Amino acid sequence: MARIIQILVNAAALWVAVQITDMDWTGAEVWQFLLVAVIFSLVNTFIRPILRIITLPITAVTLGLFLIVINALMLFLTQAISAELDLGLVVRDFLAAFLGAIVISIVGFVLSMVVGTGRMAGKVL
Repeated sequence: MARIIQILVNAAALWVAVQITDMDWTGAEVWQFLLVAVIFSLVNTFIRPILRIITLPITAVTLGLFLIVINALMLFLTQAISAELDLGLVVRDFLAAFLGAIVISIVGFVLSMVVGTGRMAGKVL
């Protein structure tokens, strides 16, 4: 159940990022957007930890700010998979991905704290 809630949180964060940044949603159906959120969750679950380990030295030098670049790359990967499946997520350029990563991180964190799926949700609220 927690995984489904996290996918819905990711979907909401993606939706806010599409509304605020230069990312686009060209799909027509809600299920397509939810499928993009599932893809984004899977990419973050399986590929992001590998990239975090590989880029640990540069992340340490930049005091963790390089993690935003990794999140932007995860958005690009999600967009590439979405394009292959014709789901409708379009990330125009790196700046849109970078700003989208920031928005998704903030909105996802806040929603996780409110819903209670965050790692420290019980301690914060």
